[in-house]
Amino acid sequence: MAKIKLEYLWLDGYVPTQNLRSKTKVEEHENFQGTLEEIGNWSFDGSSTRQAEGGSSDCLLVPVAIYPDPARINGYLVMCEVMNADGTPHASNGRATIDDDNDDFWFGFEQEYFIMDTKTLLPLGFPIGGYPAPQGMYYCSVGGKNTHGRKLVEEHADLCIDAGLNFEGINQEVAAGQWEYQLFAKGAKKAGDEIWVSRYLLDRLTEKHGYYIEYHPKPLGDTDWNGSGMHANFSNEVLRTCGSRETFEKICEAFRPVTKEHIAVYGAHNEERLTGKHETASIHDFSFGISDRGCSIRIPLMVVQKGWKGWLEDRRPASNGDPYKIAARIIKTVKSAL
Repeated sequence: MAKIKLEYLWLDGYVPTQNLRSKTKVEEHENFQGTLEEIGNWSFDGSSTRQAEGGSSDCLLVPVAIYPDPARINGYLVMCEVMNADGTPHASNGRATIDDDNDDFWFGFEQEYFIMDTKTLLPLGFPIGGYPAPQGMYYCSVGGKNTHGRKLVEEHADLCIDAGLNFEGINQEVAAGQWEYQLFAKGAKKAGDEIWVSRYLLDRLTEKHGYYIEYHPKPLGDTDWNGSGMHANFSNEVLRTCGSRETFEKICEAFRPVTKEHIAVYGAHNEERLTGKHETASIHDFSFGISDRGCSIRIPLMVVQKGWKGWLEDRRPASNGDPYKIAARIIKTVKSAL
């Protein structure tokens, strides 16, 4: 028999931005294989996470995905859905709203973020009381003058890969101390699971470096510094195989009348980022175009070159958005066009 450490992860009930919570259950197992079938549900005090009242505070944690925890011996990361006592999805449970049971939808999320110093409360590379050199040399930079935080970023990449996440890449972004990583998954629920687990690994990693991660879409306010997004690249069987410009444009047009519904679930404070500047479209408009990073939805040039087969990129989601809710809304809109 071996002691197994199971880290149960879930999203709390804070609004407008939910937070990750976690706690550890230690169990004895013989020949543990790391599957959902080997573990059970758990519960937590929902009155401490804004998900229940004190007089009836138990909420259920139902495991939906499990990954090896690369930072622990005999450890596993268990992503959970939050359920009410009667087994129905809690109001805070965005994963339960995804209509993709056959995994027809594929998602690639591009998670941007700032690495912040806990002592200065500023992004790495920012001096106290001022600003570093203007944007231009930080994007995909090399060298200590312009590159800040690579050690943390490389450690995070290794942790995600060792955990079995479909981690696809990293790069420093346009602002000093700003980075991005990419994850891809076949199935909207799995894509959301992997973003949340990757965020957990990143947040936990900062604890030993004296950093924290800022997911706010415009942490430097109304300045000439880029904000952070989480671009959502998505496809279904139709987009991957149709070979039709008309079909692509019909799907894009389906997003226009529900712009407000999308923005509502694309992350808090996104109006500070979606200004029409810094490679964004205005939050008040909707547009799409080929290879246009100033549009709401970009049709990748590669899609055109492959005979109108591939995917679309919604550039509006903010870095603090919930990938479950983003995916659920995109799926609903795409299905309305077909």
